[in-house]
Amino acid sequence: MMKSRIDLSGQVAIVTGGTRGLGRVIAARLAEAGCKVAICGRNAPESLPDNVRFTACDIRDPEQVKIFVDSVAGEHGRIDILINNAGGSPPHDAATASPRFVDALVKLNLLAPLYVAQAAYPHMLKGGSGSIVNIASVSGARPSPGTAIYGASKAGLLNLTQSLAQEWGKDKIRVNAIIAGLMTTENADATYGNAEAQAKVGASMPLGRMGTGDDIAGAVLWLCSDLAQWVSGARLQVDGGGERPYFLDLVKGG
Repeated sequence: MMKSRIDLSGQVAIVTGGTRGLGRVIAARLAEAGCKVAICGRNAPESLPDNVRFTACDIRDPEQVKIFVDSVAGEHGRIDILINNAGGSPPHDAATASPRFVDALVKLNLLAPLYVAQAAYPHMLKGGSGSIVNIASVSGARPSPGTAIYGASKAGLLNLTQSLAQEWGKDKIRVNAIIAGLMTTENADATYGNAEAQAKVGASMPLGRMGTGDDIAGAVLWLCSDLAQWVSGARLQVDGGGERPYFLDLVKGG
């Protein structure tokens, strides 16, 4: 387990989708760095790290989002950090994806981060600064067959990140994105297969393993700290060096 060497004492952070997976690790590391952390999701977790509180909220609903964000600001008097982490998609053929399925995915992966950022904006503006980190994916930076709607939504999130960085920079609000690579979480089996399959995937990576929640959390802490005070609109790739080009396995000597 990584111990933070970055001090964010006294700051207030929101992490969407912070009940499990990458979001839970990010929330815990922010709390260890001194933040008061508010997380949200549709179902309450069985336990919470210290200095982390949960509120039930469907972030696809802008009214619920505003109530949640305003409640955090009302309790703590400020909002300094927003981590738009919630997202995801089951595999699905684009040709047969229903309008309802498409609408739900776009709302979760693109519109919801905008809704939460919009709700946090006036509180960050009042405080004089803020840091927003959008957790994107390699699926938004390269073709995403089998999860085309998800990939397109994450590509939109990358563009939104840079656009908000331009619009809100004058307000001292920094907006960055992390392009997360192939990650191990409690749901990794559904994406990559069993432990043996995951080991093979990890071995194919330049750094010899798949990513963990701590890898993403470390990048989040840096982006939210004074060390990154002139970093905004960035697309920070946290992917262990990237995926091996497939064609190399098809040519002689690959």
